[in-house]
Order: sequence, then structure tokens, then C-alpha cells
Amino acid sequence: MKLDIILENDLFIVINKPSGLLSVPDRIQSEPSLKDMLLARYANIYTVHRLDKATSGIIVFAKDEATHKQLSQLFETRDVEKYYLGLVHGSLINENGSIDAPIMQHPADNGTMIIHQKGKPSLTDYQVLESFKQFTWLQFRIHTGRTHQIRVHMKHIGNSIACDELYGDGKPVLLSSIKKKFKLSKHDEEERPILGRLGLHSWKLKFQLNGETYALEAEPPKDLRALLQQLRKH
Repeated sequence: MKLDIILENDLFIVINKPSGLLSVPDRIQSEPSLKDMLLARYANIYTVHRLDKATSGIIVFAKDEATHKQLSQLFETRDVEKYYLGLVHGSLINENGSIDAPIMQHPADNGTMIIHQKGKPSLTDYQVLESFKQFTWLQFRIHTGRTHQIRVHMKHIGNSIACDELYGDGKPVLLSSIKKKFKLSKHDEEERPILGRLGLHSWKLKFQLNGETYALEAEPPKDLRALLQQLRKH
């Protein structure tokens, strides 16, 4: 797989990760990860933060231990501005707002997270960018970095992320559900989803390192852009 490199220097590398690719290896090394691909290319690669497998977008890896320590500290102390874009079901009452609800691991240890008073503080800001009949296109800023944070918070307020198998209905978005006079082409036996993966994208990162300011951006992938185009049309 060809890597979509946003920025590379002697200290770190920034990638636009595709949806469906693990950021780092899982416990059982069940499939290749982005980190494996980078390790095959570079002598040293260090994990700074990670994205869910289903989430696309911007992710940073350090190239040496000192940078790894610096960057990890920036992420932990919330000195990195983290912005996401996402498509959610339904419409929101407020154009913008904050979701301040603590998150913890599900007691069943089934890989999901829940809102619970014993959880860790978790804060997500959201802003409506565009509203459609069935969906809303949002910008998120997360102030904490909990596992599945945006997904859990959006489920909590009743607007789960599109195609979310863990916290929503997991159903793909079909053009026939948007377009009234939809006709299947002669060559297709069944309709292909216009979006078949989690509608969440890590969009922007801003941070300062060694006196230099970095403002990095990853363009949303084709499938999300194509769906937005159809939603605007119909």
C-alpha cells in the first residue's frame, strides 16, 4: 500500500491513514498495521497516538526516542489541537455545543466503552457544518483522547456516527435511501453502498515542537466527499 504522507522531517512523519487499516499491531498480530508498514521502511518508528481502525485521517509517528517523548507529552497534556470531521444520523438541537461526559471501558471487556460517572473526564466540542434530511456533517474538537471518544459521545446524545458498528446501527449508506428516483444500473445485481465504513475522519492537528508551530491537515477521503456531494444534491 502506498503511504499518503502529509509531512515528513527528521523528527516525525505524518500520514493520512485510510479507513480499515490498524494504526498499530493488535495483540495477536492478526493483520498488517500502519506501524508495521513504517517499520519496514524506517529503522525506528515510535507510536505517539492512534486512530481507530475504522477512522481515516491524520496520524503522527516519531522517528526517535526524544521526539517520541516530547510529542507524547504534548498529546497527554492536551497541548495538541485535534479536529475531526464526521457524519452523524439525524439532526442536532444546537448548532454547536460541548459534550462533557466521563468514559470508561465496558465492564464486560468486550472492546467497547461506556459513559459512566466512574469513567475518565472526556470533553468533545462539536459544530454543525451542514444539515441534511437524514444526516448532519459536523466538526469535532476533542480535548481528551479517550478510546472511541467521539463515537461514544455522539451515541450518548442520540446522534451516532454513520456506519458505526459498535455504537450505531452499522448499516451502510445507500444512494437509494437519499435519491428518490434511484435506479440500479444494468451491470449491478445489487446496490453498492456509497459509504460502507465509519463516517469519521481525523482532519487537523496543531501543535508546537522545538519552537516551531505545525498546522497539519488531511483531506477527507473520496467516499466521504462523494456522499456529501450526493447529500447536497438530493
